[in-house]
Amino acid sequence: RCKGSGSRPYQVRVDRQDLACKCSCPSRKFPCKHSLALLLLQVQHTASFTAGEPPEWVSEWLTSRQQRAVRKEEKKEQAEAKAADPQAAAKREAARNQKMTAGLDFLEQWMHDLIRHGLAQISAQQLPFAGIAARMVDAQLPGIAARLNNLTTLFTTAEVWPSSLCRELGQLQLIVDAWRQQQALTPAQLSDLHAALGIPPDKHDVTDGLTCLDNWQVLGQSAQEENNLWRRRVWLYGEKSHRTALLLDYSHGGKNFPQHFITGQVCQGALAFFPGASPLRARIVEPFTRGERFPLAELPLPDALHDMAQRLSANPWQWPLPLRVSEILIYPHESGWRFVSTQGQHLPTHLSSDEGWRLLAASGGAPFMLMGEWDGQQLTPCSAWLAGSVSWATGGAQ
Repeated sequence: RCKGSGSRPYQVRVDRQDLACKCSCPSRKFPCKHSLALLLLQVQHTASFTAGEPPEWVSEWLTSRQQRAVRKEEKKEQAEAKAADPQAAAKREAARNQKMTAGLDFLEQWMHDLIRHGLAQISAQQLPFAGIAARMVDAQLPGIAARLNNLTTLFTTAEVWPSSLCRELGQLQLIVDAWRQQQALTPAQLSDLHAALGIPPDKHDVTDGLTCLDNWQVLGQSAQEENNLWRRRVWLYGEKSHRTALLLDYSHGGKNFPQHFITGQVCQGALAFFPGASPLRARIVEPFTRGERFPLAELPLPDALHDMAQRLSANPWQWPLPLRVSEILIYPHESGWRFVSTQGQHLPTHLSSDEGWRLLAASGGAPFMLMGEWDGQQLTPCSAWLAGSVSWATGGAQ
């Protein structure tokens, strides 16, 4: 119990099993400061905590959580049993494929009309993408809808949007063509196509696929919000496997992701990679444990670009791609910040004025290792490393 401003003390309880908490205080923040304080006290003064019979109000809370977990598992089993019916599953898949085929046919006709009328007729004040994106959602093509919605961001750079739009339309046409030639694709290529369309993989394809046990260093992370839905990307690098992995999480209403990561920390555990020609996205098989930090190998810009080109040739729809490069300098330019290698090769970047000055100050003007996300046009930096340690990062650093 914790004494608060009211007449009754607050009832604070924390389940360390999965870091769930509840408090009777009126705070709108979750977790509240009382729950965090209880956890902090347990870490700093472990000897003061002894095992015992929990109070009734704690037992009731734990029981209700267990009951909810059981009901959730029962619903999950019922859904899996329903999905396991082969005849019903085949019928659903046929209906879905018919919808998707019709949607992609409509998309192709829309793109042809757009090109025939000319890109110059597109107005930045009346962009034509929202309507067709909604049509793709109805056709069960969420991946296509997301790509169409993202096209609006191209018009923030008026000088280059025509070429960028042509590239994106070419990507969409490639997806349409691949869908019509599914029989010619390998299983890995078909998995990449499904990911581009927004079709989630079967969970058994992930759990039964490529699993990699390693020490994973957090290279960087980014988070974006759209329609109150937060998406977080966490980039990891394996010490022994030399693999780059992507953890992709979603949270509705706020950044309440299931696990917190700090750039530079090392986690030990196994990752299961999603199927694909060049597997990148992964999920955690079991909870991570703390690992020992290891040095990252130097990676000149030509080698980094070659690695990225190899990955892109295997899966042309995989964006953004991770880019880690050493011996990089940052300098201010009249149109924004620029990255340049010590050999004089330039990298266009998307970086705010304030963050650019912070990164320049953190590097002290010296060459550093840079990690970021490449979207085909420019690099969005996630972290900078000096002498093996993180000197600047988005989302917190260790």
